[in-house]
Parts: sequence; C-alpha cells; structure tokens
Amino acid sequence: MPPRRFSALVLLGFASGLPLYLTGATLKAWLTKGGVDLVAIGAFSLVTLPYALKFLWAPLLDRYVPPFLGRRRGWLLITQGALVACLAVLAFCDPRVSLGRIAFLATAVAFTSASQDIATDAWRAEVLPSSYLGLGNAIHIGAYRVAMLVSGAMALILADHVGWKAMYLSMAGLMVLSVIGTLLAESTDGAAQPPRTLAEAVVGPWRNFLARPGFGEILAFCVLYKIGDQLADSMTMPFLIRGMGFSLTVIGATTKTVGIAFIILGGLVGGWILLKLSLRRSLWLFGVVQAGSILAFWALSRLGPKLGLLVGALALENLAFGMGGAAFAAFLMGQCDKRFTGTQYALLTSLMALSRSFLAAPMGELAEHLGWSGYFLFCTVAAIPGLLLLLRWDRWGVPEPTL
Repeated sequence: MPPRRFSALVLLGFASGLPLYLTGATLKAWLTKGGVDLVAIGAFSLVTLPYALKFLWAPLLDRYVPPFLGRRRGWLLITQGALVACLAVLAFCDPRVSLGRIAFLATAVAFTSASQDIATDAWRAEVLPSSYLGLGNAIHIGAYRVAMLVSGAMALILADHVGWKAMYLSMAGLMVLSVIGTLLAESTDGAAQPPRTLAEAVVGPWRNFLARPGFGEILAFCVLYKIGDQLADSMTMPFLIRGMGFSLTVIGATTKTVGIAFIILGGLVGGWILLKLSLRRSLWLFGVVQAGSILAFWALSRLGPKLGLLVGALALENLAFGMGGAAFAAFLMGQCDKRFTGTQYALLTSLMALSRSFLAAPMGELAEHLGWSGYFLFCTVAAIPGLLLLLRWDRWGVPEPTL
C-alpha cells in the first residue's frame, strides 16, 4: 500500500473516531461534574441519533460536488472544518448555565461527524482495490479505536488536570490534524459520475439494491452475521460488574489495554488473511472465531471471576471483533455501487445499528431468565444463522476480490 494512502487512512480513521465519545461518555462525565440532573443527562443520549440516521442525508453528499477538492474530499474538508468550530465553541460553554446550547452544539458535532463518516466510508470504498478492502478497513478501524481512547479515557484525565475547556479545545486542535488526511487523500472523482439529480440520488440506491439477486438474503446476512457477539457485548458490562464482581478499576484497565490492543491486532490479522483467502472463506473463518469468543465469557461465568480468564476472554473477543469487522466492512463495501457509495454504505450500516438496538433492548430480561451461562450460550447459538446464510453465497452474485 502506498505510504500516502496509508497515512490518509490512519488520519481519516482517527478523525472519524475522535468525536464519538465527545458527544457520548465524555460529554456525560462533563455534565455529571457540572451538577446536571440524571434525567437530563439520560436525555443527552439522543444527541447521538445522527449516527443511526445518516442515511437520510447521505444522498446529498452523493449528488452534490463541492467547488473544491472534488466530491469526497470536498465534503471531508467541509465537515472537518465544522467539527473544529463546533468543538471549539462547545469548550466555552458551562453546563450550569448553558445546557440548551450544549445540547445544540453536541447534536451539531454528532451530525457533522456522521456526515464526515459518510464521506470517509465512501472515499475508502472507492479508493481501495477490492483485494485491499479488508486491510484498508483494518487500518481505519485501528485508528478509529485509538481516537476513541484519546477522546475517552485520555480526555477525562486531561479534563481532571487542566479543565473541561482546555480539554475540548485540545480535541478541536486534534481535529485540525484530520485536514492533513484529507489533503493526502487521493481523488476518487474518476471512480464514477455522481447522480444527475437529487431524485436519482435518493431513489437510485434502492433501485440498484432491489435489482440484485438475493437482495433479501444479503440484508438478512448484514443483520445476522455479527448479531451473536453484538448481543453478548450489550450485556458484558453488567455481567462483569454484577455477575462476576470485578471492580471498575480492573474492568477499565483490562478493556482499555487488552481490548484496544487486540482489536487493532485482530483487524490487521484479518486484513492480512483477506489477502490470502477469499472473502467468503474469510467470513466463514472469522464468523466461527466470533462465535467461539462468546464461549470464552460462558467459561468465565462457569469458572468464576479469575483475572486471567477475564484477560483471555477480552483478548479473544476483541481479536474476533477486529478480524470479523475487517472482513464484514469489505463485504458491505463490495455491495455498493460507486455512484451511490455514500448512501448505500450508510443504509447498510444504519440497518445494522438500528436492528442491533432493537434486538439488544430485551436482552437484560433474557439474561435474568436464563442466567449468565445460559445467556452466553444463547448468544453463541444466535451467531449460527448468519453463518448458515453463507451457504447461499453463490446465489448473491457477490464478486470476489482479485489481486
């Protein structure tokens, strides 16, 4: 991979991951320290809705080309500039006197961040050769996770020492660096012509999807392939705290070190394997590893709160997540027509996010009913239908990446 493309992937991946906690956990920590009541803090979860709804305005980014840097890089520069401005203004707010302004700015950060994701994902799908989609996505995911660590744990430490204002200004400064990634990124304007009208940009992606053989099965695979580990992940924190009795210090230390390291390692290993195996075989292999990683938590529930088992379970879970994530992102990008990459990829990822939220909602009640061991066995079984759908691969007409 050319060094310039690698650098762009790293910087744009970092830029995509940085705003997430600044409108999520880190923002809620700031509000809590500012004395905001729990009801209002809970309501702030709504500011992240743009991440799940970005498909609604993705056609605008497919249709319209900014007058500078082209279709993808132009929108990247616009959204990154808006993110820098919103984060800088947010730094000067006070939760005790300007809660409404903070809510507006946090929503604006989430909206512009989701828009940046649309442009970044589309650029990645268009610039990477099909054989390098897995490795390219692994690099992106690794940088994304590092950025989440920076805007999560490191941001809280920084706020504790220099204050919230300086911390948010520092995060705005880091976003300025993302502009370098945009300037390094290669133009993809030659990959495809944008839709001629807004109506074509809205209707075209759906028409293109519906014309494909096995369209319904492909959508089912998008929902089910990672559902087992997603359902397990939705209840992992309550399991570790209530079920196993681990302290917050132990959980934080292991998830921030072992988790981050192995998810990056998993992505890179997954990307390398994708260069050696077909996408179909890689999805089979990684899907089995994902299901096996759930059994590590089942073993922990049976053998008790042993630190070594916790480290092993987290390592396997994040290794599997990184491997499966690289292959799955390559699969999703392979489903996108380059005329509508932004909209189609946003549709597929939003479908996953919304279905995960609805399916995970009743899992607490199920865990209480089955017990922790039974729950993780249920999640392992839930991973099987997605794997079985791979038996229908030949009917989907999915092209295999070529070297």
